[in-house]
Amino acid sequence: MKKESICANCGFKGMSKKYTKGAFWIEVILWLCFLIPGLIYTVWRLTTRYMGCRQCGSAALVPIDSPRGRKLIEEFYK
Repeated sequence: MKKESICANCGFKGMSKKYTKGAFWIEVILWLCFLIPGLIYTVWRLTTRYMGCRQCGSAALVPIDSPRGRKLIEEFYK
């Protein structure tokens, strides 16, 4: 079960979203034209995935049930 988080950057409270750096179309072109660079780019994209804020994309998410999360809720929502 996923837990709600609060973004330390923008104050968005909710579920996170998975982000992958880079562009899929570049990955396809590299695979079609050049095998080794395509493989390297694919590995890079897979290793740079992160869970981020749905609103601003920041990776600075804090669980809302943590002490820091409660402090951020007070700061942004009160």
